Amino acid sequence: MPTAAQPTWIVDADDPRVGDFTSLNDPVLRRRIERAGDYFVVEGVLAIERLLERPEWRIRSLLFLPRVAERFAPLIATGSDPDTTVFVADEGVLNDVVGFDLHRGALAAVDRRPVEGPTASNVGAADLLLVAEGVNDHENLGGLYRNAAAFGVEAVVLDPRCADPFYRRSVRVSLGHVLALPTVRTDAFPAGLVQLHDLGVTTLALTPSGDRDLRDLSRSEFGSGPLAVLVGAEGAGLTEATMEAAHHRVAIEMASDVDSLNVATATAVALHHLRGG
Repeated sequence: MPTAAQPTWIVDADDPRVGDFTSLNDPVLRRRIERAGDYFVVEGVLAIERLLERPEWRIRSLLFLPRVAERFAPLIATGSDPDTTVFVADEGVLNDVVGFDLHRGALAAVDRRPVEGPTASNVGAADLLLVAEGVNDHENLGGLYRNAAAFGVEAVVLDPRCADPFYRRSVRVSLGHVLALPTVRTDAFPAGLVQLHDLGVTTLALTPSGDRDLRDLSRSEFGSGPLAVLVGAEGAGLTEATMEAAHHRVAIEMASDVDSLNVATATAVALHHLRGG
């Protein structure tokens, strides 16, 4: 098998050895290919750097532009798996493989790992959680993971209607933090919230119609158990049934002529406030 010190050059975009990376510009085809292969693709230098720091993920192969391969060679050689297969292609061939201008020039194909349901160890023992209902935009979801990592969230909990957090765009926007933060899947809401409540989690539903102002809350008032910020999809927000099932409805005060914030922005504001007190 080629090693980090001996990358294999790809000169034909139809080379089957880089089949994991074909047609990245076709979301429907990619979902079918990746489900069949039980893997996902990581794009971008920062995300792959974070990937190489996480030995729990098995990397199937890497595909780089030559200049990017040189940058990564020392990190791969000293990593947990120095035999990771590395492919190198010039810009024209790489773009033909993926189907668009990939100016970042860095890709990884990674085997998926099972996603757990909520347990006493992954949510019951946490301090701060982020819970999402129906967030089906991959870039918004990636932004949520990035914010979660920035403000000390210990796990991200998704309902079944949320998008795949390991889709390429989500991973890229998260800057690879989706690879480091535990992901938990619940039953459909509001039943999924019952699962969390049974594990001692206090849930705060973030909504413009909330009856409590975020500024008036402090982390300490909710005790030492797990605290979860609950957010919904862009536009639609949380369902009424989910808000009714949550312990508290919380609003972020803003100018009267502004209806709401982007879900990732609102989440960042809430997590920053709660982390601080």
